[in-house]
Amino acid sequence: MKNTVRLTVGQATIRFLVNQFVEADGVEERLIAGAFGIFGHGNVAGLGQALLQNEIDPEPDGGSMPYYMPRNEQGMVNAAAAYAKAKNRTQTLMCTSSIGPGALNMVTGAALATTNRLPVLLFPSDQFATRVPDPVLQQIENQQTLDTSVNDAFRPVSVFFDRINRPEQLLPSLMQAMRALTDPADTGAVTLAMPQDVQAEAFDFPEEAFVKRVWHIRRPPAEKSCLERAAELIRNSRAPMVIAGGGVIYSKASEELREFARVTGIPVADTQAGKGAINCDHPQSVGGVGSTGGDSANHLADETDLVIGIGTRYSDFTTASRTQFKNADVKFVNINVKAFDAVKNGAYMVVADAREALAELTTLLADYHVSDEYAQRIAQERQAWLDTVDQLYHIGHGPLPAQIEVFGALNEMMGDNDVLINAAGSMPGDLQALWQAKTPVQYHVEYAFSTMGYEIPAGMGVKMALPDSEVVSIVGDGTYQMLPMELATVAQEGLKVIYVLLENHGFASIGALSESRGSQRFGTRYRMGGGRPHNQEGDLIPVDIAKNAESWGLTVLRVSNIEEFKDAYRRATEMDTSVMIYIETDLYGPNPPSSSYWDVPVAQVSRLESTQRAYAEYQEGVKPQRHYF
Repeated sequence: MKNTVRLTVGQATIRFLVNQFVEADGVEERLIAGAFGIFGHGNVAGLGQALLQNEIDPEPDGGSMPYYMPRNEQGMVNAAAAYAKAKNRTQTLMCTSSIGPGALNMVTGAALATTNRLPVLLFPSDQFATRVPDPVLQQIENQQTLDTSVNDAFRPVSVFFDRINRPEQLLPSLMQAMRALTDPADTGAVTLAMPQDVQAEAFDFPEEAFVKRVWHIRRPPAEKSCLERAAELIRNSRAPMVIAGGGVIYSKASEELREFARVTGIPVADTQAGKGAINCDHPQSVGGVGSTGGDSANHLADETDLVIGIGTRYSDFTTASRTQFKNADVKFVNINVKAFDAVKNGAYMVVADAREALAELTTLLADYHVSDEYAQRIAQERQAWLDTVDQLYHIGHGPLPAQIEVFGALNEMMGDNDVLINAAGSMPGDLQALWQAKTPVQYHVEYAFSTMGYEIPAGMGVKMALPDSEVVSIVGDGTYQMLPMELATVAQEGLKVIYVLLENHGFASIGALSESRGSQRFGTRYRMGGGRPHNQEGDLIPVDIAKNAESWGLTVLRVSNIEEFKDAYRRATEMDTSVMIYIETDLYGPNPPSSSYWDVPVAQVSRLESTQRAYAEYQEGVKPQRHYF
């Protein structure tokens, strides 16, 4: 009979996790690097007790699981996802919550992780498996079935979901969880719902379950015939272009992408997730493409006859809501480790690791280069946009500075391996168009789920992952007011993050969108109410975000212009603790010129003249839209 050890389910979970390692390209690391936990009656005596015991008396065969005390369940999942992104998906953090509202607070974070294909491990607590105390505090009863809880909300936003109703179910479920977390194609949020009584239940687990296990992250090669067909399509094209997505970065394929572009002369545009995959000073780098892209990439994309998508999922911003690629004969070749993405837009599929496929494709195209005429066009578009970026970065707007001037100052002052963080609102659009990233690590913008409230906890997660990098998180006043409380965790853990707070007293992005769609910036300004119409100006609300940040434990540097901002940033880099640079910017821009479209429907009938005009413009805007099979 095999040797066993008697542990609770919570204790067995932690003992298992400290022994799970991942290997990628010969580098071995522990997969779950630490634990976030907010405790309540669902997990305080289960996983909470197990983490306490591990901290006091580390596991004899695996060591300790570092614990971090967050303030908000969504915030801790955001931080875990940011950590995983900064670690190139080779490491992540676990998150445990109590039942009910604590668990549901993690659902948005789970969706963010899965949409961005970032591994996070979630343990929401659940009602009693025995159903003896039923209903328990914070339990929602379903009169159609007694086996459903609020945790079933995790099912559609998780790549793997299970509920552990018996101790015997734990180990097989944990193995599936590790499989999903280390899958290069189908990773995301992994959710194991833990009934609170089962967490504390003891069982004789086999000791062999807790020996060290190493999970290898595979690099699937491309089939030779697929690559040969892709090379043939490239040779037969007149004006090919690459769209580099996040898969290039996760595959660590930047060197191969640079070489492919050098050999072939094919221009490389980037998505939000792919910015930095090719260095901005590479002659074939033409910048961001799509709804928030720049003129250089978008002008080339309008005319290209072959799109080579590498590691991209083709979001509506990348395709400009299917209006971007206007050439009637355009074709697609997609290189992606995930077949689901490789088939998009009716593409010729190359299902493979990006690094492996690019290296082979470069060899096959060793004697190929784009025409001199196309090469000249690429160079002209690239230089014209670089000139535009320089002008916008130094536009000298007043009386309040424009946010693009703040971005310009940061772009010029931050180091190549420092990290810029952002997520929602108008800022990601300006950043994708303007930011010049020299390395894959520098640009960290979450624009798949575009979650307001991501930036503050993400700064914490990235700093935990990359302690030697300067981490700069740009936060709007709208985002700040949604999820500021992880600043307390940042201060508690002694982490150094530079937060740049841009206050414009409203929602710049949605305000502009609302105005363009005939809705008159309704409900997008932070102004006093009291019966005033919400589409008009009013007195500013008396909220002092800078003082609020100070109350969380940050040093705040207030500045009013770009020169003061630059000086404050220099001071911030010399500090050892977290700091916020606070600056007011113009709500109304200016922003980069737009050369693409984004489909946001307008009311087809209305009594408002503004909406009627917007609908007429909308009908014109969607005319180039195409439906790819």
